[in-house]
Amino acid sequence: MKQVLFSDLGLKPYKDAWDYQETLLQENIAIKGAARAAGEYDVLTLPTTDRLLFTEHEPVYTLGKSGKEANVLLDGEQLAQKGISYFHINRGGDITFHGPGQIVGYPILDLEHFKTDLGWYLRSLEEMIILTLAEYGLKGERSPGETGVWLDASIKGRERKICAMGIRCSRWITMHGFALNVNTNLNYFNFIIPCGIQGKQVTSMEKELGHPLAMDAVKQSIKNNFEKVFGVQLV
Repeated sequence: MKQVLFSDLGLKPYKDAWDYQETLLQENIAIKGAARAAGEYDVLTLPTTDRLLFTEHEPVYTLGKSGKEANVLLDGEQLAQKGISYFHINRGGDITFHGPGQIVGYPILDLEHFKTDLGWYLRSLEEMIILTLAEYGLKGERSPGETGVWLDASIKGRERKICAMGIRCSRWITMHGFALNVNTNLNYFNFIIPCGIQGKQVTSMEKELGHPLAMDAVKQSIKNNFEKVFGVQLV
């Protein structure tokens, strides 16, 4: 069974985690480049390293490369007053929030070890979260045309996003990933148009279940389901 290296970075400034992901991605790209240059490119033996990183961030808004600045409803001074950082980054998707009580996952995977299909990859991440939510009695769903995991996705006016997703992929190496709202302070979402989607709510596991959850237990559930969906062993 393929092994994936797991690390929990703990509470990490957003920029530090972004830089670390970029370093890991570039290391894998360099390995692929060297193999091509040597005429030894074989996807079965490529020594790229697959990883899954967990972290939490201090309050931060991140805007995807094609996102709209207008979806951030605060100016720079207001962001500073509220202690919220802001980064325009190189993933897909629009605006989202990261903060304490949210499990952020960054898979750094070489999809040539799995399947070179970004649609399959995103659906697999969604499935991992859907399985995790089910263990807590929550029915996670997909919303057609919208990446991420929702509750009551098909009931107009009741749609609630519980897990946002946005990725970057270069030479089939992934970075960025998912953000599951566990015990997240949802008030921060009032100052953005989450994911650029008007008229839909954001929720958390705590809000839905009526009590805070043990973060370590949710993390373990995600890890178990990552192994199941991707057919790997975390080490």
